[in-house]
Amino acid sequence: MFDKILIANRGEIALRVLRAAKELGIATVAVHSTADADAMHVRLADESVCIGPPPARDSYLNIPALLSACEITGADAIHPGYGFLSENARFAEILQDHDIAFIGPKAEHIRTMGDKIEAKRTARALGIPCVPGSDGGITDDETAQAVAAEIGFPVIVKAAAGGGGRGMKVARTEADLSDALGTARSEAKAAFGDDAVYIEKYLEKPRHIEIQILGDGQGNAIHLGERDCSLQRRHQKVWEEGPSPALNAAQRAEIGETCAAAMRKLGYRGVGTIEFLYEDGNFYFIEMNTRIQVEHPVTEMITGIDLVNEQIRIAAGSPLTLSQADVRLDGHAIECRVNAEHPDTFRPSPGRISYFHPPGGLGVRVDSAAYQGYTIPPNYDSLVGKLIVHGRTRTEALMRLRRSLDEFIVDGIDTTLPLFRTLVRNTDVQNGDYDIHWLEHFLAAQNG
Repeated sequence: MFDKILIANRGEIALRVLRAAKELGIATVAVHSTADADAMHVRLADESVCIGPPPARDSYLNIPALLSACEITGADAIHPGYGFLSENARFAEILQDHDIAFIGPKAEHIRTMGDKIEAKRTARALGIPCVPGSDGGITDDETAQAVAAEIGFPVIVKAAAGGGGRGMKVARTEADLSDALGTARSEAKAAFGDDAVYIEKYLEKPRHIEIQILGDGQGNAIHLGERDCSLQRRHQKVWEEGPSPALNAAQRAEIGETCAAAMRKLGYRGVGTIEFLYEDGNFYFIEMNTRIQVEHPVTEMITGIDLVNEQIRIAAGSPLTLSQADVRLDGHAIECRVNAEHPDTFRPSPGRISYFHPPGGLGVRVDSAAYQGYTIPPNYDSLVGKLIVHGRTRTEALMRLRRSLDEFIVDGIDTTLPLFRTLVRNTDVQNGDYDIHWLEHFLAAQNG
């Protein structure tokens, strides 16, 4: 096992990793920008190192500074959390060259799954069902029109190196396609420095279903059920739950085993999430995230398995101690991402929290690095914290969520808590009757 882990992240995920490390008896090092000097993970870590000014490129993305922090503190492993350098294959290789363990997958798997065109090719070869579309990148109108004619309109143009909805454009007719292609390539180049795009069939009312997998890099891999992340705004997840209201046990077992078998063939190491669009009983692969997910607590609540603990153990060379038969889904869990944003306009609302009262009680978990008097900096994402509830049934979980949201108080800044208080009382949400477009339509109707 590692002697000391450096946590190359901030906010609630840094605190989450710190807690897992402490429970394993491992010393911790917090790194921070000058904007995060008073952060909770910095206060609780065994050691802390300032690695630069507020801009992420000068601190949390500064690889030489992170290496120096390891050298200074003697850390023998780095946990990257999510975001920042968590899916940077070159970073994983640099750490290996410096005899520092990367608590994550092999660099080759990060690289493969980070390129959406290559990820789709790999998924198809591994037997994972994919959305019909182009086999590779599209650079001209003629090829785009031929692909679209073959799979049928509407289609969606996506950035190969994209994420978060950037570089994505829908074309409903042949006349729309040229503009969609040009706009998507321009956005992709601006956002990711890479204008490669590909085309897929556009599904009208799919759900977003993701399968949590766990592999040890030694030929063993299991799945831990699914999460339904269909409530989204601008392709950003807002509300996640598991199990999905749309799947039955047979569907869950079939797609789960498909994913686990694929990861066994790949020799995948660590945690990962295989994401699908689901429509009319069919699953269509869209991407794989080779890191811990923001919504991982949903899986932890329904399985009782500590995913960050497993990440650390596997990275240290331990084989899986769990078999598929050991995984039991118990009850239902829901997560709400509470952001420092205006609940109607979603305008960012950084600033000082004058009063902070998280909810409690049976089946309630709050993953947050915020506290009374803490200032949410304007330099990073606006996540204040995640409220996760668990119940024996989905109905019980919804009622527990309603009660918890009413207890949750964050004063001094705007948050999205009022939005969730509305959603939990909505009939469609209560019935589990929604798709990836539902929230956008709901918000448009709310705002006139």
